[in-house]
Parts: sequence; C-alpha cells; structure tokens
Amino acid sequence: QVLRKTFPKARVLRMDYDTTRTKGSYEKILSSFAEHKADILVGTQMIVKGHDFPDVTLVGAIAADLSLNAADYRCAERTFQLLTQAVGRSGRGRKAGEAIIQSYHPDHYSIQAAAKQDYEAFYQEEMSYRMLLDYPPASHMMAVLGSCPEEELLVQAMHYLELYIHRVYKEKDLHVIGPAYASVGKVKDIYRQVIYLKHEKQETLVRIKDQLEKYIEINSGFRKLYIQFDFS
Repeated sequence: QVLRKTFPKARVLRMDYDTTRTKGSYEKILSSFAEHKADILVGTQMIVKGHDFPDVTLVGAIAADLSLNAADYRCAERTFQLLTQAVGRSGRGRKAGEAIIQSYHPDHYSIQAAAKQDYEAFYQEEMSYRMLLDYPPASHMMAVLGSCPEEELLVQAMHYLELYIHRVYKEKDLHVIGPAYASVGKVKDIYRQVIYLKHEKQETLVRIKDQLEKYIEINSGFRKLYIQFDFS
C-alpha cells in the first residue's frame, strides 16, 4: 500500500508466504518480474536467495537487524548471509547497482561487513566470539529439546535430565546451559524447554546422549514427553 501510494505509476508485485501458497505461484511471480511486467518486487526473505535479475539496480532491506534478536548463536551469521544475498541482487548486469540497508544497529559488525561484502572481516569478528564462548566450530554442541502439554511435568523432567547429565559426566570440561524455555516456549498448547551441552569432542556428547536415552527409556515419568537431540 505504501509503495503504490509513493510510486502510483509503478507496477508492484508481492512475494511472500500468502502469495505463494498455490501451485506454480512462486515461479509465476518471478517470471513476471523477470519479463518486466512489474517495476518493484516486495517480499520476505525468499526474494533474495539466488535470483538473477540483470536490470535490478536498487535493493532495499527494511529492519535488516531483526534476525539479530533471535535466541541463537548463529543469528549474526544468518543476518550476514541474508544481507549479503540481498545486496548481491542489485547491479548484476551492466548497470551499476545500489543497496540500502535500514537498521536499528547500523554499527553491528555483521551489518557493516555485509554492506561492504567483506566476508573475511565478518569471519574474523564472528570467530572471536565463537572461540570466547565455545560455540561451534570452536567446540561441538548438543541441544536436548523437551516438549510436553503439562508444564509442571516438563520442568521436573528436564531438571532430572540435567542432574543425570552431571551424574554420568563429572569432568569440568563440559558446559551445560539450562534447562530453560526455548525461544518459543509454547506452541499449540505444548510447552518446550531446552538444555545445551558444549564440549570439544563430539564423541563425548554422543556418549552422553546414549546414556540419556537409556535413562529416559527406563523411567516411566518421561512417557508423556517428547525428547529430541540436535547436534551442531
């Protein structure tokens, strides 16, 4: 609506989850834009990934730093990837291109590096944080994700899992974070909690996982829970 009001003569295409639900709609929108049937393409992250439009000379990223607020150690990396891809959509042909990044944290290293297309600068800065906090690839990490419709049962069960982790592995080189509520703590009346484990050797995390699976299997209190293990 804002684009049509600001540029009344421009033809605007919209590309997001709602407009790409039907079969073939994704390809139809991209084809229309490639064939110059529209002047402006506005949409979500899906419009920046891998598309090649030689006549695009301006790209704008609005609220580009929202992904920095995600509860994930990879949020800076994902922000850099997304913005680098977005900036790369402009000026792919013979015409010069320009990209405008709107941000509430313009000095953040991931946004600065993406604007400059400086992969090495981002790598050096990001790796310093990963090394400092023992996040992959500086070390290996395992997430123990628990979900249950009964919140009290979930909290108690995840607490028991944490105690058992310390019982089966007593060395101080294992970092345990949690249990705590997941970034989205409740989905469709299902409560979710997570425990993170960090260690320099993945084999150690695999052994702990195997022990936890045996513990869960022989304890009836876990029957109402769904437990998932994710490695990174």
